[in-house]
Amino acid sequence: MSSEEFEKLHEMYKHIYNDIKSMPEIAAKCRGEEKKRVVREFDEKSGEAEEVLKGMDEELLLAPSSFRNPMSTTMRIYRRDLGKLQRDMKSTDLGLGFGARGESKYGAYTAENEHSTQLQSQRALILQGTESLSRATQSIERSHRIAAETDQIGTDIIEELGEQREQLDRTRDRLIHTGENLSRSRRILRSMSRRLMTNKLLLSVIIIMELAILGAVVYLKFFRK
Repeated sequence: MSSEEFEKLHEMYKHIYNDIKSMPEIAAKCRGEEKKRVVREFDEKSGEAEEVLKGMDEELLLAPSSFRNPMSTTMRIYRRDLGKLQRDMKSTDLGLGFGARGESKYGAYTAENEHSTQLQSQRALILQGTESLSRATQSIERSHRIAAETDQIGTDIIEELGEQREQLDRTRDRLIHTGENLSRSRRILRSMSRRLMTNKLLLSVIIIMELAILGAVVYLKFFRK
């Protein structure tokens, strides 16, 4: 939306409305050609006002909701006031055969104005619904992103737990191998201990036998004569 264009149209409408707002009262006081002139001028300027309002509607469709919603209410008020002026002009005595044409023309303007007001209200409701749908869509997309991130975090945690399990399995295997090595070491130590005891016994027997032989030699040599 071009805010400058909207403000320009807004000022144009206010200027045109200020020009025509007193015309129904003036027309009611005039007669003949003067009344026709006032009516024709009102006809032209009210048509210009309708075109300006249509341009404002088009600009308003592109406006953000924070600006569009209050201005939509203002636009409805503008259309209501313009319709009232048209009905006031219609109610004046146009005279000289001009009344039938004026009644038809202003009736058409009033109907068109009311129809435009309804369309503008419907467009505002549609835009509000579209914005609500857009916000809901964005919320769903954010939920999907959060769910995807959560899923990725869960996947990472599962992978990390799997790696930790593999590490624990390797550590358990190492502990099992260490236990087996300790069992073999204990068996070797017990075997060495038994051999050591056997060697001690043999050594003790040998020493005893040597002492016995030495004692026998000493006895035979010194005591037996």
